[in-house]
Amino acid sequence: MNSPDWQTRDRFLELRSPWLTLIGEHLQEPQQGQILEYWRVEKADSVIILPIQSHQLILPPPTYRPGLGKATLDFPGGRLPEGEQPIAVVPTILQRELGVIAEEIAQITPLNGQGWAVNSSFSNQKLYGFIADLHSTAKIPANFIGGTYPITNLGVESLLKSLTCLQCRALLLEWWLTRSRSLS
Repeated sequence: MNSPDWQTRDRFLELRSPWLTLIGEHLQEPQQGQILEYWRVEKADSVIILPIQSHQLILPPPTYRPGLGKATLDFPGGRLPEGEQPIAVVPTILQRELGVIAEEIAQITPLNGQGWAVNSSFSNQKLYGFIADLHSTAKIPANFIGGTYPITNLGVESLLKSLTCLQCRALLLEWWLTRSRSLS
């Protein structure tokens, strides 16, 4: 949202796709009245889930990331469809990425109810994180498991070394620090 002093003079480009909208605008800055060319991206918000079962963090198999040119280990996640509440998509994501049905989820806890701005200088995208506690009896098919890490200092440290995704790392650290504070 623009500050009341900044004015959008015109929008000279709007390119839409199902994943994002690229916008080019001319903005007038308030002090000198200078017209600046400004580019931004509007992206769907994202949801990332930290699944826990029997004191283990569970991750799906690595996924190929074209920007990195390799497969990376990530927590289950995805884009938030327009009009959906972030918590409402958690069961769908867990079923798609871990083969876990909704009845096998004991509890879903938000990590950041307001969402975090992913890159506020370039995009409007927000990231919502959740903890999904799975019943100990939940059956996760072996081909849906890419890694398990114990919920210990060493387990979390090892997982942090295995994660490339900055968003996944940030949510893991937020959860771990919050959890550590509440236990002390």
